[in-house]
Amino acid sequence: MVEAGEIGGAAVFALAAAAALSAASSLGAVDFLRPLAVGGGAGFEWDGVVPWLIGVLGGGGEAAAAAGGVSVGVAAWYEVWVRVRGGVIAPTLQVAVWVCMVMSVMLVVEATFNSAVSLGVKAIGWRPEWRFKWEPLAGADEEKGRGEYPMVMVQIPMYNELEVYKLSIGAACELKWPKDKLIVQVLDDSTDPFIKNLVELECESWASKGVNIKYVTRSSRKGFKAGALKKGMECDYTKQCEYIAIFDADFQPEPDFLLRTVPFLMHNPDVALVQARWAFVNDTTSLLTRVQKMFFDYHFKVEQEAGSATFAFFSFNGTAGVWRTTAINEAGGWKDRTTVEDMDLAVRASLNGWKFIYVGDIRVKSELPSTYGAYCRQQFRWACGGANLFRKIAMDVLVAKDISLLKKFYMLYSFFLVRRVVAPMVACVLYNIIVPLSVMIPELFIPIWGVAYIPMALLIITTIRNPRNLHIMPFWILFESVMTVLRMRAALTGLMELSGFNKWTVTKKIGSSVEDTQVPLLPKTRKRLRDRINLPEIGFSVFLIFCASYNLIFHGKTSYYFNLYLQGLAFLLLGFNFTGNFACCQ
Repeated sequence: MVEAGEIGGAAVFALAAAAALSAASSLGAVDFLRPLAVGGGAGFEWDGVVPWLIGVLGGGGEAAAAAGGVSVGVAAWYEVWVRVRGGVIAPTLQVAVWVCMVMSVMLVVEATFNSAVSLGVKAIGWRPEWRFKWEPLAGADEEKGRGEYPMVMVQIPMYNELEVYKLSIGAACELKWPKDKLIVQVLDDSTDPFIKNLVELECESWASKGVNIKYVTRSSRKGFKAGALKKGMECDYTKQCEYIAIFDADFQPEPDFLLRTVPFLMHNPDVALVQARWAFVNDTTSLLTRVQKMFFDYHFKVEQEAGSATFAFFSFNGTAGVWRTTAINEAGGWKDRTTVEDMDLAVRASLNGWKFIYVGDIRVKSELPSTYGAYCRQQFRWACGGANLFRKIAMDVLVAKDISLLKKFYMLYSFFLVRRVVAPMVACVLYNIIVPLSVMIPELFIPIWGVAYIPMALLIITTIRNPRNLHIMPFWILFESVMTVLRMRAALTGLMELSGFNKWTVTKKIGSSVEDTQVPLLPKTRKRLRDRINLPEIGFSVFLIFCASYNLIFHGKTSYYFNLYLQGLAFLLLGFNFTGNFACCQ
């Protein structure tokens, strides 16, 4: 059954696509009649390539005469390069260019759709209460537990969380909810006996205060976070809980979190999840965290808002959300087949017809990764897991019977294909590989709209929803340029299930007790040189700086050297761990 929200979402998407194609047509961007086989003037023909190469390598007199006195070998090899460049390399890259152009248009349409919905929601003051019923819990003394309060369990999975375990446990235990209707479950996978003992003592301390808190451990870490959550769901007392709230170890919900979220689930039996927005305690401590905040702001303000307002579907963020227990069980429970167990559960639940609600007004404090290495590991896990889940679940989406065709299209095309595959691929291949190489291959044609207009459109779309961050936008652009290499590698790893596709790495936390104006200091430890520098970033910086210098010296039809120098500098700085924390080699 197609709902009004889905029809509206499809209409907005169609308008966004029409606007993008109209703009492309007016700019001459859709003139794909230009031949792909550029560089034909080189006269390269496969039938004569072998004898021609033999003649060149033999150093014939014709080559010497053509060289005009220059070394026969050098002239011959240069002629080989020109012929191969014009006949093989340029046509191959030209195909890649047009593929990237198509993918770029897909990306612009997707971004335009999300931003249009997000801006529309903001303009009309739309709230989830307009679409889903919400009423406050009335007339009951929450301390005594009378009235309509349902049984709720709060799960806190953690692993060696020495810096933050007190914050998360304390915040969960101080939630405003009847004591006999709330269970706090600490799922401790810690391998450090000292930390494990501290967490257990903290649980005992809250238990002595009358809080119904359970301390759960496992003999192995099989399945990592998904395995811990699955273990928690198997406990006998879980069966009496109608709803389950999940918070990672560094998340600190406000006391009224359950009072504001659970009513959505109580009054809307077809809703499985209520997701809150993340807030950050350290988003102003460094340039690195400021740039990260821009990334997450776009995700929550645009992507989550658009999915919730139109198709009532988005990805569960793994924390700061409340689930209906029935929906988790019907979807098959927690699975550890990917590193994005939260996204996996969300998709499976949606295929069963369940709906999700995103409430941006409810914010839960958390912590951003404080080092470049930690952020990279987090992003690799998310990008790799999302692409791998696409591979595993695409057919399930196609054959699902409980959701509409419009929702299937949104999930497969927008949620998975464009965001998990197209976005990282086109950003890396086009701007970090093809454009730099084009300065040495004059036969290659790159349309100006692909390298100028589309990036400008994406920049404007991002800026509209982040006006307060306009001053750091240049740093964000350069930082994201570097991150595209990691995200593309992660996406390919997940799609092809290469080595490490299901590797789980916990993001290191430092605690949120510091003031926002302070730069968090990590314990100083001696590290090997290869651990203090990032060789892939340094290698890319050398490549980009070389291409920029070539373009500057042998100035042809294009002038990309200024941008390439900036990109190369960004790769170089991050390669040596200059990440805005006022330290070089952390």
